[in-house]
Amino acid sequence: MRHLGRATAFAGLLAALWLVWRDNPGAVLALMRAAGWGLLLAGLAHVLPMLANAWDWRTLLRGPNRPRLAGMLHLVWIRESVNGMLPVARIGGEIVSFRLMLRRGVLSSIAAASLVADMQLTLISQLLFTLFGIGFLLAHAASNALRVAGDLAWGAVALTPILVLFALVQHASPFERLTRLLNRVTSGKLTALVGPSAQIDEEIRSIWRRRGVVLRYLFIWQPLQCFATAFEIWLALRFLGVRAGFAEAVVIESLIQAVSSAAFFVPGALGVQEGGFVLIGGALGLSPSTSLALAGARRIRDLLVFLPGLLAWQVAGVNVRGESTGLRPSMTDPPSPE
Repeated sequence: MRHLGRATAFAGLLAALWLVWRDNPGAVLALMRAAGWGLLLAGLAHVLPMLANAWDWRTLLRGPNRPRLAGMLHLVWIRESVNGMLPVARIGGEIVSFRLMLRRGVLSSIAAASLVADMQLTLISQLLFTLFGIGFLLAHAASNALRVAGDLAWGAVALTPILVLFALVQHASPFERLTRLLNRVTSGKLTALVGPSAQIDEEIRSIWRRRGVVLRYLFIWQPLQCFATAFEIWLALRFLGVRAGFAEAVVIESLIQAVSSAAFFVPGALGVQEGGFVLIGGALGLSPSTSLALAGARRIRDLLVFLPGLLAWQVAGVNVRGESTGLRPSMTDPPSPE
């Protein structure tokens, strides 16, 4: 898997460089140079959506050891940095943040359940965000954008049953069932994991029973996070000399998120994200040079925010593959009765 990630990252880098070279590298660099420090400001604005994510994720946790907002922001920062910069198929950040929560005294069942629910609710929110972007393209963009919107719409339709299945599976005790199956296959060697796995399933159901928390997550905190991320796009466009409205920035961000998520197997969505900016920007009337300069602004953000996040992860000393899964019974999780 590591070799596959490196290979896709290299191929993506070549694709990104080819896109810039095919257009006009001088024009792209001139736009970014003229924007100057403004692109740094747009990149640092990513702290705003991370704050919103830290708050909404924190609402899914309970118990006396629930981290403070600053602690959750630290977890979000490291999780996004690992997922965004490393060949970990966008799940390595969840593993790292799970381990960090255990170190902070959060029960393993509560930590795991919050991550599963957060992923599910984020995917639902992202689907709604993407549908908004597609709807805007269909209603306002030129005729050449209809094909782009149609392709994205089919992708959203294909994703919907997967999300529904994922939601239903969470209520069917998947962790306990899988652990019991593996326990039988290994002739009882995983008996100690059955109890903690059942606790994770119960915690997931407990989160979904807190309807107020779930609804606020979906319709307040997640939209705030999406709009804050779109604010980065809007700022970058302003500094690049494009007087686009905030609605256009929301559309670009919503569809770029969808494209990047679909390319989860490519570290940082290298090449794919740049192609997405050109395609979506073109549908909204942006020139290829401006679209690629906007993609460059996104890469500046990665260097400003995610690269230090990787350093923070190294300081924390949590390995993606190291140690064990953390599902074994421990001093932090009371035993679950059979």
